[in-house]
Amino acid sequence: MAALNAMDDTIMALATPSGAGAIAVIRMSGKDAFEIADKVFRAKGKKTISKADSHTIIFGDIIDGDELVDEVLVSVFRNPKSFTGENSVEISCHGSTFIQKRILNLLSKNGCRMAKPGEYTMRAFLNRKMDLSQAEAVADLIASSSEAAHKVAMHQMRGGFANELKVLREELVHFASLIELELDFAEEDVEFADRSQMIELINRINTKIDQLIGSFELGNVIKEGVQVAIIGEPNAGKSTLLNALLNEERAIVSDIAGTTRDTVEDELVIEGIRYRFIDTAGIRQTTDTIESLGIERTMKKAEQADVVMFLFDASTYTPEQLKSEISELKTRKSDLEERLILVANKTDKTTEIISEKFANLNAISISAKEKTGIEELKIRLTEFVNLSALKEDQTIVTNTRHIEALRGAKESLQEVLVGFKNQMSGDLVAIDIRRSLFYLGSITGEITTDDLLGNIFSKFCIGK
Repeated sequence: MAALNAMDDTIMALATPSGAGAIAVIRMSGKDAFEIADKVFRAKGKKTISKADSHTIIFGDIIDGDELVDEVLVSVFRNPKSFTGENSVEISCHGSTFIQKRILNLLSKNGCRMAKPGEYTMRAFLNRKMDLSQAEAVADLIASSSEAAHKVAMHQMRGGFANELKVLREELVHFASLIELELDFAEEDVEFADRSQMIELINRINTKIDQLIGSFELGNVIKEGVQVAIIGEPNAGKSTLLNALLNEERAIVSDIAGTTRDTVEDELVIEGIRYRFIDTAGIRQTTDTIESLGIERTMKKAEQADVVMFLFDASTYTPEQLKSEISELKTRKSDLEERLILVANKTDKTTEIISEKFANLNAISISAKEKTGIEELKIRLTEFVNLSALKEDQTIVTNTRHIEALRGAKESLQEVLVGFKNQMSGDLVAIDIRRSLFYLGSITGEITTDDLLGNIFSKFCIGK
């Protein structure tokens, strides 16, 4: 990304998705946004964009010389009361791709340039309209595909995470200043910072950091979804189950063993969390080369999955046979016990009481064909996600960069405690405190580098 502080030009981009639609919105932001808009816009009334009040909409025409290009609505936002903190204009035009390109070309000819990915949000950050964690939440909000992802992104964008970090930093800065003050009076051997209070503070901060780090597992699930591998022998009903869960004919269903030779994937949102289901090839001994490759992929998916759903035919399986299968799976996935759901399918084909037959194995009884037991299975799936933190509106960390910074802060604070214990000099302790403040500040952007900002904002979509 070009020099991050070079914001003396005016940028533009299509804010709505590319392609034809009912309307399209073109955004401009920068010191010359109003003047450039006036060159291509003729209002139906007498008012120009430059003289319009902030947060008003003006109806008029986009013109190219004497030629009418389109009838549009122009929204006016004066600095600092805009998303970027700059003078901004949004042109709502008809959604023809020809019209969109024509207006963008017109603006370009009059001194506006195309924005780079994330440049609008970067300007909002540099103009102090939001901190860095809030800016990153904008990207998460755009990418959110479930209620939980939306809720977490909104909480962070509204400053929930930043506010918690602000409190921690302010307390730490206070003690850091006292330690620094002691260095100025080193020859007089005085202590301004109460070591016992400092230790108590560090322990309290570390407890909070641990809580935030611990939330990342849930945050990752919310952001990436829960990967569920449906495995089992051929004809156990895996494809029928996938169709029943999705309530549509997504996978091919056949009585012929080995029909599914590759993985079939689809998604479903349960209790606001996105689950990614993978229907895999049936596990059995085979000489078919293609089917063997499918079975190998099945085992790899099972090893990578967050949850493994082992489906078996309740009408033919015995408890001993099931235990044997589980033991074999454990050799491929060491933490299988915590991630396994046993599903006894085809209960419609037997008169046996399945809950008694597999009483010691905690298997869920279903009939994928008749769609019975599916809701109970969904409830079991939600037990793998700690939804209480989400419902209580706690801060949940979803960003790997934030986790690395939190770990760095905690490690530095641990060094401070070691320094106190070993009665190290104040200048050495101060170094570790400053390092911890650096890590916490890097999350919200109080401490940044051009490389860091360029890396973060380059991942945004153009127009945001």
